[in-house]
Amino acid sequence: MSQSPEPTGQPPGPPSEAPGGPTQPLRVDQVAHLGEAMLAEIERAVVGKRPALELVLLGLLANGHVLIEDLPGLAKTLIARSFAQVSSLEFGRIQFTPDLLPSDVTGASLYNQKTGEFEFRPGPVFTNLLLADEINRATPKTQAALLEAMQERQVTTEGETRRLEPPFLVLATQNPIEYEGTYPLPEAQLDRFLLRISVGYPEREHESELLRRRGERKQERIELEPVVDASTLLAMQRAVEEVHVAESVRLYMVDLVRATRQSRKVQVGASPRGSLALFTLGRARAALHGRDFVTPDDVKAVAIPALAHRLTLRPELWVQRVSSADVVREVLESVPTPPPEEAEPGLWTRQ
Repeated sequence: MSQSPEPTGQPPGPPSEAPGGPTQPLRVDQVAHLGEAMLAEIERAVVGKRPALELVLLGLLANGHVLIEDLPGLAKTLIARSFAQVSSLEFGRIQFTPDLLPSDVTGASLYNQKTGEFEFRPGPVFTNLLLADEINRATPKTQAALLEAMQERQVTTEGETRRLEPPFLVLATQNPIEYEGTYPLPEAQLDRFLLRISVGYPEREHESELLRRRGERKQERIELEPVVDASTLLAMQRAVEEVHVAESVRLYMVDLVRATRQSRKVQVGASPRGSLALFTLGRARAALHGRDFVTPDDVKAVAIPALAHRLTLRPELWVQRVSSADVVREVLESVPTPPPEEAEPGLWTRQ
């Protein structure tokens, strides 16, 4: 995606690209500039949900999967489709139902009468951005078929392994209050999601703005303009890998996760995968805010969506309406925050 030089005083855009992708690595200021442009374009369709949109973008930058748990009609599908449009990613959708088979997700070999041979027909999982709608309505066997694709970025069918082309990201949805005919995700599969978020009902003025925009465009669907392409998104992910994490901040992440294991309200605390989630999401948030170093505030901002779904509460707390998010909030209040360290010379900070 070639871009002309930015005006003086503005954050520079991405470097010039060849057909195969960026010719030079992106810097964090360029990641911040592109990320802001992506969010601004998506907000043309999704009104008043910047915090949720930013979390989804953090998942994309950290190369992780996102679980959106919320009520019907709160733009979960629209969010997934919007991110696919602004990033020029191939988009696929699977509506999970109890009769969905693993081959309906991964694909299967079918007999071709003309050639007399079996040919593999790829399933919808062979895409860049996959919307797994109402994932908890599929049987555990079908959920497991998606699990390999999420964790290994590959699909094994009939003894043959096929790689999924990067980027490959899953946005899954589930309804938190309707459990009839569902198969709750086991802890092992919940742990594969980098973060879990909710969207929530819009504010009064935001819902009014949504109706106003719908009336002006005189059609239901809104088409968003591409901001980046797949190769640029991969370059943004590589730039996130260069973000520095100081030892004090790294130990703060570990202490937060260890505190979840020691809480008397928790039966099973977060695993080291939770520490890795804080690490990757903290770096992604720092880059999105134009910094190449992580602060404790970055860790606090992602702690609940990164850790809450990894905790198993004691059964007696369910009737007391204590949530795993409440436990993470208590941990954030109890674990001492490390003092801020001075930025190293040359670090660029967005004003």
